Amino acid sequence: MTRHAALFAFATLLPAGLIALAAVQGGVWVIAALLALTLVTTLADRLLPEDTGRDADATGTTLSVLLALVHLALLALVVWALAGDAISRLEKVALFFAAGLYFGQVSNANAHELIHRPQRTLHRLGMWVYISLLFGHHTSAHVLVHHRHVATYKDPNTSRRGEGFYRYLIRAWAGSFTGGYRAEKERLARIGRPAWRNPYWVYLGGGAAFVALAYLLGGTMGMVLYVALAGHAQTQLLLSDYVQHYGLTRKIREGGKPEPVAAKHSWNSPHLYSSSMLLNATRHSDHHARPARAYPALELPGDAPVLPRPLPLMASIALVPPLWRRIMDPLTDRWRDA
Repeated sequence: MTRHAALFAFATLLPAGLIALAAVQGGVWVIAALLALTLVTTLADRLLPEDTGRDADATGTTLSVLLALVHLALLALVVWALAGDAISRLEKVALFFAAGLYFGQVSNANAHELIHRPQRTLHRLGMWVYISLLFGHHTSAHVLVHHRHVATYKDPNTSRRGEGFYRYLIRAWAGSFTGGYRAEKERLARIGRPAWRNPYWVYLGGGAAFVALAYLLGGTMGMVLYVALAGHAQTQLLLSDYVQHYGLTRKIREGGKPEPVAAKHSWNSPHLYSSSMLLNATRHSDHHARPARAYPALELPGDAPVLPRPLPLMASIALVPPLWRRIMDPLTDRWRDA
């Protein structure tokens, strides 16, 4: 196992193990799980050197499959713990936030990796991770809408300069849901397949099945908490999109077509630990240039915009729009002017 592979595994599996212990034992494990996803990540990014290396020939498939299976088991365990009596109410609050951070950051990054894989089994595994978070439509919207229209006003997941996160949250969620549906409908018509083959039926039906499973695990309270936890995770996912595309747009050429997607159209982060925890989702420019490239092989282009702080920390700052704009608007203007 290479140094990078070991760090990917450690950074993604450590918080999962702590969350599992927190769900069963409570106590100090709840605090440890929350700190592992917040303070420890921030400190590790400050203490460890920035990293631009990559494993050119690695695929990371084994870890991705493992993380998907861990996600599904951990989700059931957390819903059971939140709806049950094994831990105290205060411990449940901390567990809810820790699990939501993990599902919305690590599970999202891994599902995102899987839906870009050409192998059907891996793609569907990523799809079911998103369905378990009641966000199945992201499987279609991300690939068919976001990657096609990124950095233009046609992409609902590209945040605009001056747009606060909370306004973006509503626009991006609704826009990606309807945009993904239209894209799938057009794709089916183009290849001559019937409307019932639209994967949105799987997304909605699968989501309903997970809600029913949550009810079986914890009754009405389990079902409500599961939906709330999925919403928390979805917010983390959309925070990532908001930060990584804030204010960076492609110029529209004569004829109405935008310029090609380039490194300058995504914000990146070179911070080693958080990048490992997010499976190099922080190397976003290279991902948009080569969507099928496995996460260990992603590069950090030298001419790409770089966030002033690690991605998870910038996502937290985005929750305070005035502070976010004070930091990011001048940086965005400099890149757009250049």
